[in-house]
Amino acid sequence: MSLNPRLENPLTDRLVTALLSLETRQEAYELLEDLCTVAELRDLSMRLEVARLLAAGEKYERIEALTGASSATISRVKRCLRFGADGYVKILARLPEVTDEVE
Repeated sequence: MSLNPRLENPLTDRLVTALLSLETRQEAYELLEDLCTVAELRDLSMRLEVARLLAAGEKYERIEALTGASSATISRVKRCLRFGADGYVKILARLPEVTDEVE
């Protein structure tokens, strides 16, 4: 199932099943609002944007300026892009192209 056996447990399985059952953007927002704090959701969103920018070849300084992410966060996301489970790579390939930069 998971590439990292430390993540596998019945509670995480239930969370993954719940995420896979979402049918609309509205349902996703509702679950995320109930599941995460505003700060947690912002952090998750920021990491995905950092991954997108890194994959597009942006430099750390520009990513910091655009997202407010720390160099430590950018470095962590970069490690995941290179050596992780390919979750970022797969989802970035499925997301539509972004025409406006996040600022």
